[in-house]
Amino acid sequence: MEENCSTELIAKAVREYAGVTRKHAIGEIIRCLRLDTDDVLVSFGEDAALIKNNDDGILLAADGIWSMLMEADPFWAGFCSVLVNVHDIAAMGGRPLAMVDILSVHSEKICHEVLRGMSDACRKFNVPIVGGHLHPDSEFSAVDVAIMGIVKTENAIFSHTAKPGDRVIAAIDLKGRVHPSCALNWDSATIRSDEEVRNQIKVMQKLGEKHLLTAGKDISNPGIIGTLGMLLETSEAGAEIDLGKIPVPNLSEIGIPFSQWVRMYPGMGFIVTAEEKNVPEVLAMFEGANMTASDIGSVNSSENLTIKYNKKESSVFDLTKEGIMCLFE
Repeated sequence: MEENCSTELIAKAVREYAGVTRKHAIGEIIRCLRLDTDDVLVSFGEDAALIKNNDDGILLAADGIWSMLMEADPFWAGFCSVLVNVHDIAAMGGRPLAMVDILSVHSEKICHEVLRGMSDACRKFNVPIVGGHLHPDSEFSAVDVAIMGIVKTENAIFSHTAKPGDRVIAAIDLKGRVHPSCALNWDSATIRSDEEVRNQIKVMQKLGEKHLLTAGKDISNPGIIGTLGMLLETSEAGAEIDLGKIPVPNLSEIGIPFSQWVRMYPGMGFIVTAEEKNVPEVLAMFEGANMTASDIGSVNSSENLTIKYNKKESSVFDLTKEGIMCLFE
């Protein structure tokens, strides 16, 4: 991190980032759609819903790709549509099984490139697309994917279960590049071998089986700090983290500022919480999957996410006043 980069600058950059602000409408949608049933164990606010199915719960998630990425680089949009869904299942400690998609296109060229990206990602992660729907005459281009996975319910990893005293761990694959089509995408998945990315996905499953985590999320569009804020919001907790401990590549060599890095969507990255006694084993397991992991702070009961650096600190999110997803009225 640059010595002259203030915590307030970072806090402001994260708060105002579109990857964060686009989440604000989620709460209203949840309040309209929520229907609690005995078969649904967890739903909104988690990376995937967990549905009761004997000992093996069914995981269900969906994600869409920004239309601007579809226009800028349809191949990468197609690849990411698979990648983000696989991450959602992995974040829950699950094994992804299959996907369906809805593809809307107004250009044959865009259609072919999106499909090529999706096909490459399916092969890399070994998760097939088994059906879906096509709008071949749309006025815009968009791709949305839904995914199903499985997890033993006793091994599932949730977002809403972080508790005061837990340590916050960030794990990211730093072997990558800023994707040429999107300055806020860090691409490691296309650089790694199929075996390497599959092992990275499986590490969360192994952590769940060993019950080493108290909570977890994949790092998504809000970036490292924004994703932690979402986890804290669902857990109704706060945290204090040290910016200097966040895993980073050589930023001067890459040519980007720290404020860009913390808003980046990484090709492979997770934010998790764990009891202090389990931190060494958690770090070792991430490192064994070619991910750089670090204990960056601790969870507290403040419902405020505070960042610190060089004896200075700033509040990023006061979740008692306004949430990221606005889950609670």
